[in-house]
Amino acid sequence: MTIRTRLTFWYAAVLFATLLAMSLAAYFEIARARSAVLRKAGVPEQLIARDQQEDFEDVSGILFWCGLPAGALALAGGWWLMRKTLAPVAGLTRAAENITSRNLNEGLPRTHNGDELDRLTEVFNAMLSRLDDSFHRIREFTLHASHELKTPLTVLCGEIETALRDGSPAPAEHDRLVSQLDELRRLARIVDGLTLLAKADAGQVALKIEPVQLDELVRDNFADTQILAEPQHIQVELAACEQIPVRGDRHRLRQLLLNLADNAVKYNQPQGRVAMNLRRANGAAEFTIANTGPGIPAESLPRVFDRFYRGDPAHSDEVEGCGLGLSIARWIVSAHHGTIQIESAPTELTTVTVRLPLETK
Repeated sequence: MTIRTRLTFWYAAVLFATLLAMSLAAYFEIARARSAVLRKAGVPEQLIARDQQEDFEDVSGILFWCGLPAGALALAGGWWLMRKTLAPVAGLTRAAENITSRNLNEGLPRTHNGDELDRLTEVFNAMLSRLDDSFHRIREFTLHASHELKTPLTVLCGEIETALRDGSPAPAEHDRLVSQLDELRRLARIVDGLTLLAKADAGQVALKIEPVQLDELVRDNFADTQILAEPQHIQVELAACEQIPVRGDRHRLRQLLLNLADNAVKYNQPQGRVAMNLRRANGAAEFTIANTGPGIPAESLPRVFDRFYRGDPAHSDEVEGCGLGLSIARWIVSAHHGTIQIESAPTELTTVTVRLPLETK
């Protein structure tokens, strides 16, 4: 039950109780006064009692025929009054539901009439302003830090590659340098992912929107996935690939498909299976990719798109990655006005579904 409904019933109940109390008080006062007058006039007690009974019936009739309509009127008036009074709260609720990390600077609408709700809105807007400033500082720090890390990582990778190419290190030293190079490249991929997401959050990533044959990208991705899956003897299938044109950034769409394919191979079982499909569905291009991996627990599904979230730590340590692939995939899909969702059950298929709008001619 809403606050408006509760307040309306309370208001009507209090008003009706007040009317009843006033009616009873008036009846007893009038009855007492009339009884005193009749007794002074020598009227018998039986007639006085009969007169009081008639007065009570009259008052009951008046209360029934007048009190009930008055109560109904009070209920309707209370409903209208509470609706009018609490309308700003409903408006604030709708506005607050649309607040995200991207529009914190817009704030909530104010009435500027100086009442309690306007003051509360002012406090909320001040809080949103502080949150927006904090998010802005975090984005700036991430962007600057990842940018500054690129140069030393590039230099270190270059030096180790030169040492491996030009020198003749001992086997133990060679293995150590190769291990260091792998870790540096992994760190570089993390920095690149952070840089992309930080720029995307700041609106600094420009997409080159053009007509793209999505089926061509899917076929290329299918070939790349076969290469990725070969060491683990994973079977890759392309069951359906309809010819579908979309409008988007070819490079980012290719990156999206490769990220999903890479996850489908990494989080799979030896001699498992990866299945891809591209179809038209409900007026959109629908791409699905499923794998026979260990699955994702239900409690982890809402967080799989969070940055650096990798689910089960014990299993994640066995798989190379940094937990940014799905975050980047979600941004690419969102930038193309599409949707992405994951369905999974432990020890069964995990299916990622991407829907993108078709090209409109």
